[in-house]
Amino acid sequence: MTLDIPTGTDDILTSDSHLIQSFANLHGLKQQDARTAIVGAKGAYVTDSEGNDLIDGIGGLWCVNVGHGRTEIIDAITEQLKTLDYYSTFYNFTHPAAAELAKKVTSLAPDGLNHVYFANSGSVANDTAVRMLHHYNNLKGRPNKKKLLSRMGAYHGSTHMAMALTTPAYSAGWDTAADGLVHHLRSPYQYREGEEGMSEAEFLEVLAKDMTDTIERIGADNIAGFFAEPIMGAGGVLVAPTGYHKRMREITAANDIMYVADEVVTAWGRLGEMFASEDIYGMVPDIICTAKGITSGYQPLSATIISEEIYEVISGPDAMFSHGMTYSGHPAACAAGLANIKILEDEGIPNRVKTTGKIFENALRGLMDIDIVGDVRGSHFMMGLEFVSDKETKETFPDEANIGLQLARACQKRGLIARPLGNILILSPTLIMDEPMIANIEGILRESIIDTAKSLRA
Repeated sequence: MTLDIPTGTDDILTSDSHLIQSFANLHGLKQQDARTAIVGAKGAYVTDSEGNDLIDGIGGLWCVNVGHGRTEIIDAITEQLKTLDYYSTFYNFTHPAAAELAKKVTSLAPDGLNHVYFANSGSVANDTAVRMLHHYNNLKGRPNKKKLLSRMGAYHGSTHMAMALTTPAYSAGWDTAADGLVHHLRSPYQYREGEEGMSEAEFLEVLAKDMTDTIERIGADNIAGFFAEPIMGAGGVLVAPTGYHKRMREITAANDIMYVADEVVTAWGRLGEMFASEDIYGMVPDIICTAKGITSGYQPLSATIISEEIYEVISGPDAMFSHGMTYSGHPAACAAGLANIKILEDEGIPNRVKTTGKIFENALRGLMDIDIVGDVRGSHFMMGLEFVSDKETKETFPDEANIGLQLARACQKRGLIARPLGNILILSPTLIMDEPMIANIEGILRESIIDTAKSLRA
């Protein structure tokens, strides 16, 4: 069977007028030149409908960890579909791919996180964690222990519940499921939130006090969980002070509040480890939510990995797990996950990232010598650049300047896809970048930033 899918730019964009893009100014997209049609991909590059090869500097969307076009994953998906195209994991049903991937994922997770629920997005993984925590507390006879702590600047997804956990800026003009359920703590964004001259350790104390004060005000008996990304992604690649996650884990544990680590972005090698929580930040959460790099984007799949303690309660004799989605543990998605993890392990990609990721991080930090680059932050292949009109005062460019979008377009003209976010540019490329590719990215960024700065001040 041959599908009649358009390949020419005009035909693609004409068809695309019926598609609703995510997180987009839909009015602005009515102009054809405002959209880019990606028609192919291989390795660290994608190809647009005009035949331009572009470095995939955002890894699809934080997710194409092993690179594009890996035949091992494609073949695994194909073979799985030939054997078992689909069956559900409802009721008493299972199948080999889901069972094996559950075994593999929990073997890689921190000790004690032995059970996993598969879904199809990070948003649903976080929603699932909320439902599990609420159900857990119902079964424990604590029906009031339902409120949730998150943070300003957080991004946990765009479903109704996950958006309530996300920083309010993302839901402007939209409703969420919050309704007093979610309380946002201070952001660990020291560049903007820390006082002048404040050390990392001092800022950590401020954040710790904010959490303890909030718990005291709401009451620990009313709080079910705290959601936190190891590094905050779509909020601007915000890195908390050293020791933050371990300290927050101690506070939550002391107050019988479950710690949910949102590793949708940070797992599967992006920071040089399969999971960041324990290996990088020295703490074991009660739940890890992950997605994206679990299949490198080849199939939609997420995982909510829970502790033995939570599982024992929700699997008790009086419990019924009334939660599920049609495509939970889809055979093709699980086959993709297994093949992807095998590549990560066989090729030692996370270990390689320990070196190449630091080279990438240091290359981008070198851009601080440009006068409009106010801050460069992140770790390994998860980086953000913040742009300012004045380094001393940290004054931002006016919204109408669209500095992030201008820079993203300047980069794309030079062969690099970067993600704009207000005054910030985000880079999260595939994990197969080598030193020449990294040098190329640095060069494109430098030239794009310098030229854009000149045009802004012309």
